[in-house]
Amino acid sequence: MPKARKKKTPITTSENPASSSNPQSSRTLIRRFHVLLKQQQQLKHAGTNPANAKALADVEHEIEELGGLPAYQRMSSIGQGNDRGGGSEKVLITWLQEMRLFKREGAGRLRLLEVGALKPDNYASCATWIDVTPMDLRSRHPAILEQDFLLVDVSEHQGKWDIVSLSLVVNFAPEPKDRGRMLLLAHTILAPDGLLFLALPLPCVENSRYFTFELLGALMRNIGFCEVRRKWKKGGKMAYWLYRKGEKSDIPADDLRKKVICRQGNRNNFVILLP
Repeated sequence: MPKARKKKTPITTSENPASSSNPQSSRTLIRRFHVLLKQQQQLKHAGTNPANAKALADVEHEIEELGGLPAYQRMSSIGQGNDRGGGSEKVLITWLQEMRLFKREGAGRLRLLEVGALKPDNYASCATWIDVTPMDLRSRHPAILEQDFLLVDVSEHQGKWDIVSLSLVVNFAPEPKDRGRMLLLAHTILAPDGLLFLALPLPCVENSRYFTFELLGALMRNIGFCEVRRKWKKGGKMAYWLYRKGEKSDIPADDLRKKVICRQGNRNNFVILLP
C-alpha cells in the first residue's frame, strides 16, 4: 500500500512563519501583493459597472486567499530575520554611529518614528540614545502604534521627530501620489535638520520605465531634502538613503511629471509623484 503523503501547509496560513520559508517565496508573495493592491486602488477609482465590480471582487478575493495584509507582514518579517541579513535598521544604526549621533551632549535621546514597523524591538540595542516609536498600518504587537501614516495628526507631529524611517513603506502605497505625500509628510513632521531614512527595493529606481536615481534626487530636493548617505550595489535587492531636512529647491514641474524615461528591457511601472 503506497505511503500517504503529508499535506503541506501553505506559506500564507502558517501561524508562526519560520525562517525555513525560502526567500524566493517571500519575495514572490510580496510582489503579488503590490500588484493586487495597485489593481484594487485603480478599480475603486474606476467607473461603476458590472465588469469593474467583478474585477474588483476577484482582486479582493485573491488578496483574501493570500492571507491579506497579515500574510504580507509575516513574509516581510521573515525577510528581516538574522538568517536573512537582518532588517534595514542595521543600515540606519551604522550611519547614525558614523555621524556620532550617539553622543549628543545634553540633547537627550534621538526621537525616531519607525513607520511600517513589523517588530517592536528593532532598535533595542540603541535604547540609551534612541527613543523609538514604532508604527504600522496593522499592528502585530501591543507596543506598535496602529496608525495609517498618511492620516497622522500633523498638528500633533509637526517638527516633533529627529528621525523618520520609511523602510519598505513608500513602495507599498499603491498610488504614486500617496508615495509623494508620505515624503512631504515626513519633511513636515521632522525637526529642523532632522533625518529621513528611506529604503526601497532596488528595482524601483534601477529598473523602472518612469523612475531613476536622478529623478528621485530631483524630487527629494524639490521637497526640501539633502542626501547625506546612499547604499546599494549592482545586482542587490535593496537601496537605502539618508536625507537631511532643509530648504526646498525650485525644480521645474515638468522634470517631475510621469513620463517614460527608460524604454528598453522588461521594466516595472514604479514612480513617485508629488500631489
